[in-house]
Amino acid sequence: MSYVKIWIHAVWGTKNREAILKPAILKSICTHIIANAKEKGIVIDRINGHDDHIHVLMLLNSDLGISKQMQFLKGESSNWANKIRLTKDRLYWADKYFAASVSNDKVGIVRKYIDNQQLHHQKQTFADEYRIFLNSQGFFDEDFG
Repeated sequence: MSYVKIWIHAVWGTKNREAILKPAILKSICTHIIANAKEKGIVIDRINGHDDHIHVLMLLNSDLGISKQMQFLKGESSNWANKIRLTKDRLYWADKYFAASVSNDKVGIVRKYIDNQQLHHQKQTFADEYRIFLNSQGFFDEDFG
């Protein structure tokens, strides 16, 4: 048996940063993502977001890889939301996402950050937040819609 424990902090937004994830919708989509992830063997430790994006702290499933894991979370959740008409208009996620590994000693910091999204976004837009995440990892893509 192999032992794999890779924490991932992933962030993705709605297409064109549409502010459609109001509290009730955000709660429904997060609850669904957790249930779907569990079925796929993906452990989600934290999930939260704000009007136009989602943050997830999860363990990387060693059988999947990051692109497949993100496809399961993003693709399946938008398909489900559109099937049940969760939003007035169709829900589309932006094509791009941010994902970075998190060391064990930083997991608590990321948990707190994800838990406090509503408070955090009273002071900073998602566009600014996303740019900071990208820059902190050496990426400089300004077009992430």
